Amino acid sequence: MTENTFPIYKADAIVNFYRTEVLTEQEAKHFTKNDLTPTPKPEAVQRLYMRILHLLYRFRPECHAMVPLLENIQYPAFHEWPTSILSVYLRMRQFLPMCYVYDFSLSDLQAPKAKKTLVVLSGIMNFIHFRKQMLEMSLEHQARFRANMDMLQGLTKGIKEAEKKIEVLTTIPPEQQAEDEELAAALSDLQAATTHEYQEVSGLNDATVEWKAKIAEETQKLAQLKVDLSTLKEDIGKLKSQIVESPEELKNQMEKMRENLKNIKSSIKHTDERLVELQNTVQGVTHSEVEIQLMYTLLQDLQTGMNNNKQRQEEVQELAAQYEKQKKELKNLGIEEGQFKRALSMKQDKESKQQIRRQKKKEMKEQHVWDELGQCDQVQKKREEMAEQIQEIFRETQQLKAKMKSLGDVCSEETEKAQVLYDCLSASLDELHKRIEKHIVELNVDMGKMSANF
Repeated sequence: MTENTFPIYKADAIVNFYRTEVLTEQEAKHFTKNDLTPTPKPEAVQRLYMRILHLLYRFRPECHAMVPLLENIQYPAFHEWPTSILSVYLRMRQFLPMCYVYDFSLSDLQAPKAKKTLVVLSGIMNFIHFRKQMLEMSLEHQARFRANMDMLQGLTKGIKEAEKKIEVLTTIPPEQQAEDEELAAALSDLQAATTHEYQEVSGLNDATVEWKAKIAEETQKLAQLKVDLSTLKEDIGKLKSQIVESPEELKNQMEKMRENLKNIKSSIKHTDERLVELQNTVQGVTHSEVEIQLMYTLLQDLQTGMNNNKQRQEEVQELAAQYEKQKKELKNLGIEEGQFKRALSMKQDKESKQQIRRQKKKEMKEQHVWDELGQCDQVQKKREEMAEQIQEIFRETQQLKAKMKSLGDVCSEETEKAQVLYDCLSASLDELHKRIEKHIVELNVDMGKMSANF
């Protein structure tokens, strides 16, 4: 035996598998481990092989005994048992190479061995497992194909609905076209005004920034002047403490102080005027800010409207992208459907051809069966005729035997008579021979005497 490419199972696993997967209920009850080991029973092994062929090829066990009975076959009843064995052997020889078993012989049916039988049954068991897996995969493939077809129908329906929605969203009704044109013109005007207002607002913002910088500088200067004023007051207090009694120096210092005071008052006045101007400017800026705020709210409303419009445009673009994507998917599914249809048509053609072949084979087989049945009828008639001839020959034989027996009796009687006659004749012949011998002796004596006389 060559090296096996499949696992060799134990006898218990093989018996359980063939009980559940191959044999019928009654056969499974009677099929045990003792049918395979230690010495396999030929009847059980042959019945198991027949059931395997029935499971895989739908070849019923009773069909193995059906063979064409030709007219020139003598004693066809003698061919019934070897015909079924040879039929199982030939079909197993055709089937087992698919299980990677190549050394099946006729002795494996008539006198099977335990080890070889377990190897063959393990190969068949492995093939049945493979066949079962392939059937499950084909069923899953068919289920996926049906699911893809259902999904294709659903996607086609969704694409049609999306096309309708896109058409509804992109199509403007005739009664709203004038309003749409007015809204478009108003939107363009509003955009132009908005850009102009943006420019003005940016200019005002720049001016406001400049004024704020100037106000900060003036505020810083005012604070510096206040600091200088406080330092001057401190200096005045110090100077008062250091006042000398000289009136001229006191007078000069007083004049200087007056001049400094005038300068401070003038600078304070100038600063107040500048502060008023800045306050007026700030009020104008705040008023401008209020107007800008109003414009900003209007711009926000406009922005929300534009955002809504942009969102709708994005939705339309998304719908269009989805439409294109679904269109591509539909195209791919159409291609797959075409492939599946071609495969299905090829499969249907193949199945139809196989069905036609099966039908032709069935018709030929039925015709052959009817011919064989006709031949069987003819053979049966010939059997009956031969049986009648055999009966006649048997009767003639019996008659001949009776005649032979009667003739044997007559012959025995005649033989006895002949024996008696033979005994009588032999006795008489013996006496005659004795007499002749005696006469010859006497003659010889006489001759001797006569020769002596001469």
